Amino acid sequence: MKSFDEVFQNVQEYCLDKIKKGELSDTAYRLWINTLQPVKLDENVACFTVPSEFQANIIKKNYTSIIKAALESVLGFEVDIDITAAEEILDDDEDTDPNQLKKELEESFTNAEYDYTFDTFIVGRSNEFAYAACTSVAKEPGSTYNPLFIHGPSGLGKTHLMTAISNEIKRRNPKTNIIYVTGETFANELINAIQQKKDTSQFHQKYRSADVLLIDDVQFIAGKESTQEEFFHTFNELHKVGKQIVLTSDRPPKDIKTLEERIRTRFEWGLIADISIPDFETRVAIIRRKAELLNLIIPDDVSEYIANKLKTNIRQLEGCVKKLKASKHLVGTPPSMAQAQNAIREILSDEQPAPITIERILNEVGNVYGVSAEDIISKKRSAQISIARKVSCYVLKEVTDMSYKSIGMELGARDHSTIIYYCGDIEKLIKKDNHAKEMIEDIINNIRNA
Repeated sequence: MKSFDEVFQNVQEYCLDKIKKGELSDTAYRLWINTLQPVKLDENVACFTVPSEFQANIIKKNYTSIIKAALESVLGFEVDIDITAAEEILDDDEDTDPNQLKKELEESFTNAEYDYTFDTFIVGRSNEFAYAACTSVAKEPGSTYNPLFIHGPSGLGKTHLMTAISNEIKRRNPKTNIIYVTGETFANELINAIQQKKDTSQFHQKYRSADVLLIDDVQFIAGKESTQEEFFHTFNELHKVGKQIVLTSDRPPKDIKTLEERIRTRFEWGLIADISIPDFETRVAIIRRKAELLNLIIPDDVSEYIANKLKTNIRQLEGCVKKLKASKHLVGTPPSMAQAQNAIREILSDEQPAPITIERILNEVGNVYGVSAEDIISKKRSAQISIARKVSCYVLKEVTDMSYKSIGMELGARDHSTIIYYCGDIEKLIKKDNHAKEMIEDIINNIRNA
């Protein structure tokens, strides 16, 4: 005998089939059907909850028939549909204050946040080498792997390990001067000091006095000549006196195309460790750890289902557990396969890439070519500004859906034929100049991966 959760999985498949046939819209499924939480099948009454009274009314009015047909196709007998808003359930309990429940839930999330230490890092085959290298560096900074370069995709624990190094060194020696920044912050601080005509000695003092320098996403210094020059001298000053340097990137040094060779070789002086997608066992362990922190019991089959569906990002795994906790706390339904499916859909929908802004593109190109976003938009015609302007047009066309006309309007109300000409110039340039090609590819990668 199938459980009601399993029956509801068949209902969802039935509705998805209706979408394919054009009998139900994807939007309707996502906004209404997908909000249903199966509670129980009481004889011939199928009971569901939804988050709000508003949703319950819409579903009752417009979608009861399709839900009823879907259930009857699976069960083989007629059923009635009962849809109750979670708000009503809360209101029916005189001792339950919805605001208090929400407050308790937020507190449970806060209490379940763990410090980024080595003890809270889940070690598996995908990260054990990087973990071992980081613990070694934290015990004896400057004396083992220097520099330590960790690379891997976003969301797999690089920042956790960097913070764990910082926390462990501080625990052992609270007086250690640790500087922890991103590559983009390092670049922007230098650019601001230069553009505002400040004395860069203060910038030098900040970074060259570090006992430990930790730079996350160091790939963002690629292609930026002044930033690479400054980083080169900072690296040398720290390294020659035995100060520890730890760097992370989304790719290995050899794949950061417009990184100066003298810097690339220094990255390779020490140890390069990669973090890859965690294996199934590690993903399950992460889910169980987060559930334990939230005092939530997740059935093994549900944990394994989540681990099979969310494979590439640890934050997504933890986010899914938090959504199951919220459903259990607010509605009272324990974690189930159907709830896990809904949570996963919401996470994958919520984590679409943020839109790439024109400002972001102009700033990235400007930083590489040593000009400001205002210069690119202006009527100035110096060689450096002109090439930056053309590259901006090309990048805008590559990474956005903007038309030539729209790009022209954003870049100082220029005619669309001018933008076409600029893009054509850059296409010719990258065909004959490999360095220019690599620089522009790095710009595009940095923008897309930011």
